[in-house]
Amino acid sequence: MAGLVLVIQSFTGSTGESANNNPEYFYGVKAIRIPENLEFAGERVPVENFDTREGLDMELLINTYWHSQTFLNIKKANRYFPVIEKILKKNNIPDDFKYLAIAESGLSNAVSPKRAAGFWQLLEETAKENGLEVSKEVDERYHLEKSTIAACKFFKESYAKYGNWTLAAASFNAGVRGIDRQIERQKQDNYYDLLLDEETARYIFRVLALKLVLSNPAEYGFHFDEDDLYPEIPYYSVEVDSAITDIAKYAELHSTNYKILKYLNPWLRENYLSNKNRKVYKIKIPEKGFRNYSGLMNPEDNN
Repeated sequence: MAGLVLVIQSFTGSTGESANNNPEYFYGVKAIRIPENLEFAGERVPVENFDTREGLDMELLINTYWHSQTFLNIKKANRYFPVIEKILKKNNIPDDFKYLAIAESGLSNAVSPKRAAGFWQLLEETAKENGLEVSKEVDERYHLEKSTIAACKFFKESYAKYGNWTLAAASFNAGVRGIDRQIERQKQDNYYDLLLDEETARYIFRVLALKLVLSNPAEYGFHFDEDDLYPEIPYYSVEVDSAITDIAKYAELHSTNYKILKYLNPWLRENYLSNKNRKVYKIKIPEKGFRNYSGLMNPEDNN
């Protein structure tokens, strides 16, 4: 049969009811419909082009049927997107750029084989060029707010150079030099007309697929209740302008422990902070009682 492949697996449950009689026993894999009108950061995606359409189709299939990872992305987005969205808006960066953080790291403080780190997968050189501190004791690539601000600085500069957000996003993956090299070689300055390495060629389509799925999870078969999502963790900040000789003891002084303090402040890379330059750092401290999951889901219970 041409045009559509439909694979259906049906089986009989323990009660003897078949998929035909009980929807709970039905599992289907179907083709994904490609939207006829799609934009990234307000810029039109040429879905009428076969190569664009098929590139998007592949990433939609992967992110729709890679159930565990996509569900984790949905759960984590509930915790981290509010932080990222505010910073993007403040810096006049289109909201769609929040999906780059998923494409880069799955909203985790990952480290790549090339030693790129954090939610935004910044290389040490790029991080320092965009105002972040990277040292043995402090690595602000792991600081969600500061690394997002650094990413925004990169996006702004790339947009000023290329004049469109799509290439600005692609250059975040390939590097400005990498995009410039291909523009010069191919005499094209449109992302969808450039032949790029596999990772960058897939990058925007992966971001678009993530946007489509996370914007309307039910459309792609993901169903959940609000309390299935990871809640934000309430905290307050304490300014520190001196050394911390023992972070474990410092955590105890603030009614928490080393593990939770490092969870909220992963940019602290050692069990101490020498702070020889007397720099002012803001350390996040969890609100009392909010390690309890029921308290996170029902904060009024802690009042």
